[in-house]
Amino acid sequence: MPFRVTFVCTGNICRSPMAEWILRHHVEQEGLDVEVDSSGTGGWHVGDGADERTVAALERAGYRSAHIARQFDAAWFDEYDLIIAMDAGHEKALRSMAPNWQARGSIRRLREFDPDAGGDLDVPDPYYGGRDDFDLVLWQVEAAMPGLLKEIRSVLDDG
Repeated sequence: MPFRVTFVCTGNICRSPMAEWILRHHVEQEGLDVEVDSSGTGGWHVGDGADERTVAALERAGYRSAHIARQFDAAWFDEYDLIIAMDAGHEKALRSMAPNWQARGSIRRLREFDPDAGGDLDVPDPYYGGRDDFDLVLWQVEAAMPGLLKEIRSVLDDG
């Protein structure tokens, strides 16, 4: 079975789809047996594509993107090895949905994988911002990728 990762933000149109497509790129490049997707804590944008500014930031950086927003469902905890929250609010919402300690143990914040993040583990919401805000999110996601990939490889190697 592949290792399964999902990213979770608020509406699943900015941060989490960006992280999804960046990780997809890296696992495909490395040939890792990993499935990646994303969702939101809320249902406001279910069925919508990613924010056009997310798509533009990804394209400027050389990533592809195709996305339909969806809302995280508590029944999915058993389906994922790693559930990655984009900020403390998402982490709290996910922990409140988790049915047990094992499910809570699969929840991490993305910037935990960035050794230079320091104590600021939140990826800021760029929704009300402009191009620079989306580029900052992209930079923060990319900065976490080496650590996240190391974690995934260690689990796959142990499996």
